[in-house]
Amino acid sequence: MMGELFSSGHTACAGCGMTNVIINILRAAGPDTIISNATSCSEIVSSQYPCSAWRVPYIHVAFECSAAVASGIEAALKRQGKKSNVIVIAGDGGTFDIGLQSLSGMVDRGHNVLYICYDNECYANTGVQRSSATPHGAWTTTSPYGAEMHGNPAGKKPIAEMMAAQGCKYVATSSVAYPLDIQQKVKKALAVEGPKFILIHQPCTLAWRYPPEKTVEIARMAIDCGLWVLYEIENGKLKITRRPSFRTGVKDYLKAQGRFSHLTDEEMGKIQEKAASDWKRFEGLEKTTAA
Repeated sequence: MMGELFSSGHTACAGCGMTNVIINILRAAGPDTIISNATSCSEIVSSQYPCSAWRVPYIHVAFECSAAVASGIEAALKRQGKKSNVIVIAGDGGTFDIGLQSLSGMVDRGHNVLYICYDNECYANTGVQRSSATPHGAWTTTSPYGAEMHGNPAGKKPIAEMMAAQGCKYVATSSVAYPLDIQQKVKKALAVEGPKFILIHQPCTLAWRYPPEKTVEIARMAIDCGLWVLYEIENGKLKITRRPSFRTGVKDYLKAQGRFSHLTDEEMGKIQEKAASDWKRFEGLEKTTAA
């Protein structure tokens, strides 16, 4: 028995959930898998020459072209009459921003590729800059707080809904807090022919400013307070796959992270209102698309 398809000995930060995300992706996908990996934390910690933590075929590609490379791999396999799981793994910077063009093209052409974005809500690898996945009010090095700015002025891009609208055959969200949920959704996605997209929430101890042992706890809090919703979209139908307990308040989640320490009670209240509004919207979508 070979063991895990993503080995120990990588150089990820203490408390980083990204490696657990990858381990569970590969547990679900199995050894007959080819990975196209965008420049990101996952690439930096796993493939510094001459070492590699990957025990499946793996290619590191530039920020902007992981989906394009995966498209080429899938087309080449098809031409040869072969079939393997072709999976993109990229961070939010390489998905929401720099890689959006090639991701959109991959979906438009209908390639049988599973694109997985692990979302730590910033460019954590290159210095904690803001991305379009960064939530409203969050501190980053390019959305600081002071006299001119009070954290990120924009909101989070709805990338999963965008991929569903463009025609992805299967779209889902998941979280590092629930490994079996990751595995189940990866297996389900791989059973679907055509482009698939999974967005996985993965707190970053360095960028979010919390103790490294709190990663899973922070991830669960995001779901319990309703700020991160777990769902699937298949054939235009949205299904919520885990309902929040609401035992955690949005303010509790925000106060657990240094990146939100500058927010006033009023500002946190507005984020709470937005979370409640979004939750009602998802519940409404689930009801209307199920009809």
